[in-house]
Amino acid sequence: MIKPYGSDILNPLFVKDEARRKKLLDEAEKIPSVVVSSAAAANAVMLGGGYFNPLRSYMNLSDVLAVTEDMQISSGLLWPTPVINMLKGNSLTEEIESAEKIALRDPNVEGNPVIAIQSVDKIEKMSEEQIGTVCAKIYGTSSTEHPGVAAFVDAGDTLVSGPVEVLSFSYFSTDFPDTFRTAVEIRDEINERGWETVIAFQTRNPMHRAHEELCRMAQKELNADGILVHMLLGKLKKGDIPAEVRNDSIRKMVELYFPANTVMVNGYGFDMLYAGPREAVLHAIFRQNAGCSHLIVGRDHAGVGDYYGAFDAQTIFDTIPKGALQIKIFRGDHTVWCNKCEKVVMMRDCPHGKDDYLLLSGTRVREMLAKGEALPTEFSRPEVAKILSEYYQSL
Repeated sequence: MIKPYGSDILNPLFVKDEARRKKLLDEAEKIPSVVVSSAAAANAVMLGGGYFNPLRSYMNLSDVLAVTEDMQISSGLLWPTPVINMLKGNSLTEEIESAEKIALRDPNVEGNPVIAIQSVDKIEKMSEEQIGTVCAKIYGTSSTEHPGVAAFVDAGDTLVSGPVEVLSFSYFSTDFPDTFRTAVEIRDEINERGWETVIAFQTRNPMHRAHEELCRMAQKELNADGILVHMLLGKLKKGDIPAEVRNDSIRKMVELYFPANTVMVNGYGFDMLYAGPREAVLHAIFRQNAGCSHLIVGRDHAGVGDYYGAFDAQTIFDTIPKGALQIKIFRGDHTVWCNKCEKVVMMRDCPHGKDDYLLLSGTRVREMLAKGEALPTEFSRPEVAKILSEYYQSL
């Protein structure tokens, strides 16, 4: 099996030992605590589950700026996006500023339970210029119209860096018990299945026919043992379909249209960054840590609006030093239904033209679903369309 990213073994930061966990939870009630941003809580979940391997800490300012400019941390390790605990200045009490350890409280669970304990190495304020540079380089824009930039700016301006011990997987393990899995758990299941060539498909959306066929094309071309359909379960932008609806529709599609025991449907606890090319590299790291040999990167992967070129998330991998990543990228083209081929095709492999293709915009699809209109079977499986239609009509 492919090695984890940056180490020989996976090093998840979740405290599994019950006695140690209880001791830390007791300690958390006696030390200063702060309710962190949703992004920082999601970072804790990802550190806890091994997806951010080999990182063991929230980054300091030096590493944030190095990641921003050169896509690597001070040790030289390739890393595409900041992994930070950013606080608003007014949440920093004197107790926190002088503490050796602080308890991080979950903003997404009622009562704000402790999600992690962090050792405080440094507390550093970012200047407006530094925040602007991070946004421009990571997200391609400093505009708060971009949902990733808006979340980054809203989190605050003060970095608290240092190692963490993770005590909870937030709401992900309770709200999605059959879907949420850590990188450790996915790696273990792949090993149990005896799979070697494993394709990961990242999604924050329901899967339509084009997504389904892209997975099949990759599986056929690579002669893969299996597919990991890996959905994001965290915060999304307004208008995106909730995780529980996506989960139901994807599971129904896999159940009815893929051979048994060829697809794993799992999810991970992270908030979407919408960082396009940079996030595509992050997605590759996640899947290498989870034991996958390949990641499908299609058109406008992890994109939003018109901030990135259609295939920027593919070409960024051409700039990465050879050998930095073991996982390989399967590059998908525009994928559409061709009336002449009578199947879903990648445009680069099809001899026909746009007049032969069925193209539906996301806006048009949402309008049809909201009105209860049937989507063309060439675009969506009817069982998937039914689940989505019921959701949209409920709004």
